[in-house]
Amino acid sequence: MSAKSASVVGLGKLGLCLAAVLAMNDYRVIGVDVNPVTIDSINKGISPIFESGLQEIIRAHRRRLHATSSFKEILSTKVTFVVVPTPSDDAGLFSLKFVERAMDSIGRELRTKKGYHLIVLVSTVMPGSMDHFVRPLLERVSGKTCGKGFGLCYNPEFIALGDVIRGMREPDFILIGESDKKAGLKLARIQKQICKNSPPIERMSFVNAELAKISVNSFVTMKMSFANTLAEICELMPGGDVDKVTNAIGKDTRIGFRYLRGAQGYGGPCFPRDNIAFATFARILGAHAEIALATHKVNLSQVHRVLDIFRKENIRPPAKIGVLGLSYKPNTNVLEASQSLMLAKELQRDGYEVLAFDPTMGENQKEILSLGINCAEGLLSCIDESDVCIIATPWKQFYDTDLNFSNKIVIDMWRFLNPETTATLKYIAIGQNRNLDSKFPPDYLEKLSEVEKIPAV
Repeated sequence: MSAKSASVVGLGKLGLCLAAVLAMNDYRVIGVDVNPVTIDSINKGISPIFESGLQEIIRAHRRRLHATSSFKEILSTKVTFVVVPTPSDDAGLFSLKFVERAMDSIGRELRTKKGYHLIVLVSTVMPGSMDHFVRPLLERVSGKTCGKGFGLCYNPEFIALGDVIRGMREPDFILIGESDKKAGLKLARIQKQICKNSPPIERMSFVNAELAKISVNSFVTMKMSFANTLAEICELMPGGDVDKVTNAIGKDTRIGFRYLRGAQGYGGPCFPRDNIAFATFARILGAHAEIALATHKVNLSQVHRVLDIFRKENIRPPAKIGVLGLSYKPNTNVLEASQSLMLAKELQRDGYEVLAFDPTMGENQKEILSLGINCAEGLLSCIDESDVCIIATPWKQFYDTDLNFSNKIVIDMWRFLNPETTATLKYIAIGQNRNLDSKFPPDYLEKLSEVEKIPAV
């Protein structure tokens, strides 16, 4: 058995990146997955996943990375990371059906293993899952006692798609929920080997680690929704500029700049569902998570806030709308909970002719077309054939390229274009009120006193 060996169960967007990072740190890695296409692709040195830097790592370290459908091969490794989906159920909680299948298969193989084996769950789960579901399942199926025959840890990642490799190698911190000190120490040593930046490592009980994981995303989404609220206020306030406001308050160390950019709402596979799970879990306990619920409500309203701009500017159907960017963020092809895609769908429902372009469109074209949204042949044709261009997802090429927006109405969700050098029929920046003639009404202060009072503490 190799001195540095690991297995990764689940070779999706996160699991394959983890396997690649382990391989580039001299681990012999066994990757287990149920998809034969994924397995074949990896064994040929080809990444089946769109993720920055991943293909290069797989190609460079393919001799140390082997994919298989057989759980039996994990017995030749010392640690197994489980990175399988935990989809949200109808109540907003995380399903453990894929975790159950993986842990059951791992437990059956552990029956025949004589030495100690460390099992690490990376997938996001609800508080209580490790103590009340995962550990009992492994003990029952393997016939071994946790802490003796095997160790168990919860080690969720805090990464962003498009930046997964760097996020794994340079995390802000490492979170470890541990069954016992031995298991936590072994995992901490592995993390120190694969991280370049010597991050702080927080070790704790399972339930506290499980809560900490969903708490991070709930807090981050709250910050994003607050920034979007500031953007809405600035659009309605004479001379308002959300960037001026956030650039100032972000200098306060209690606030900080990260995720404080008023633009479009958040999306993707983690932020929306983690915030809902946090609020739902609080309700189950009888606690009040009103901030999380308000965060979710604000996020749901962001698409309609953009649609209101069309009404205010008298942009009516059947105007042709070019939507630049459909993925939920740049540097990824993921459309899940994408606000850009939601906006395109709403515009299409309202009778506008929607033409969309995304740098990764080829991989998602069938899904996009099924929604009734036409796909442009390229970025330039999307602009040329549209009356209104919405820069929705901030892909670098939308701002770095010398694009011709002449005679177009441009709605810039992220305010990266320079309106002084961009010849447009009309430039509308989300989060700004560029109407130099707009002023507060003369009776503004008197009107303030007429607004419905918010109850004092």
